[in-house]
Amino acid sequence: MTLEEMETRIVRYGDLKPCRTAFIDAHTPGSDQKENFTIIGGGVSESPDQHVHIKDTPGFNIGAAGQPPKCRNSLHSHRTAEVFFVLKGRWRFFWGRWGTAGEVVLEEGDIFNIPTGIFRGFENIGTDYGMIMAILGGDDAGGGVIWAPQVIEDAKDHGLVLGENGILYDTKQGQSLPDGVDPMPLLTDEELKRYAEPANDQVIRDYVARYWDMMALASGKPCQVIGEAGLLKDRPGFEVEFVTRGSLPDTECSLDRHEVIMVMRGHWTLRWAGGERTLAPGDTCAIPPGLSHSLTPSMSGEASLFRIMNTDDPAGPTWQPH
Repeated sequence: MTLEEMETRIVRYGDLKPCRTAFIDAHTPGSDQKENFTIIGGGVSESPDQHVHIKDTPGFNIGAAGQPPKCRNSLHSHRTAEVFFVLKGRWRFFWGRWGTAGEVVLEEGDIFNIPTGIFRGFENIGTDYGMIMAILGGDDAGGGVIWAPQVIEDAKDHGLVLGENGILYDTKQGQSLPDGVDPMPLLTDEELKRYAEPANDQVIRDYVARYWDMMALASGKPCQVIGEAGLLKDRPGFEVEFVTRGSLPDTECSLDRHEVIMVMRGHWTLRWAGGERTLAPGDTCAIPPGLSHSLTPSMSGEASLFRIMNTDDPAGPTWQPH
């Protein structure tokens, strides 16, 4: 692989292109300053304005959400896994039909494998612009977002209508639903009963991993964070490892599956037969199967990254709280 070819597989944090009209709550006060980023795969954006950096998917999607302080993302659900880790800032995640069933505060480097089958939202509670990075299960990211009914109703009051085709229409800009396209139906009371309301102790115990715990566990080898034998036991169609200094050998090796590198802290040098590139915090790199390569910290100091690899498991529901 040439340097030029590898560059097409690297998305730099500073080159991320935001979409500010990605979802139905884009005009709703309190949520109207969100920025959505689609890094690998089509993601779940409902806007044709969404920029996709790398279209080919490795069995999962990679995205990000950036928000200023006090900005929140509205209650929604997914049919496949949704995993977040905090790149910048301090974030509160909450869940339940009305967002009151439970909550957890995550700091930089913490990761949350949110169970499917629950409504979830998140809010930047830090003092500066924050960024969370996302992994969504499946090539089609589960086919879109399922919104809590009140989110759709609130959005209509501010000019946004979601069609049953999954596309947003802004009535304030003179847009309307095309002929033959009905509004996205609200979930019925019977359907809403199927969404779980797990308590904090269930969710935090089985679905949250903390940065400094992973740093300690990865001191000699990669720490498996999400996987059948991971800290967060799950088989969502991908595995997540946490890597720090000394986790990986300096020699080159190759994998028989896709590997996506997402740098958390420090700078890392990626080497392969065609050259080398340095990856910085917030950068994402898609390494193809069979490419012999090595990853080493570029300098002294704190260094960490998440490594995501596809598996043969279907992109189905996350294991449920028990």
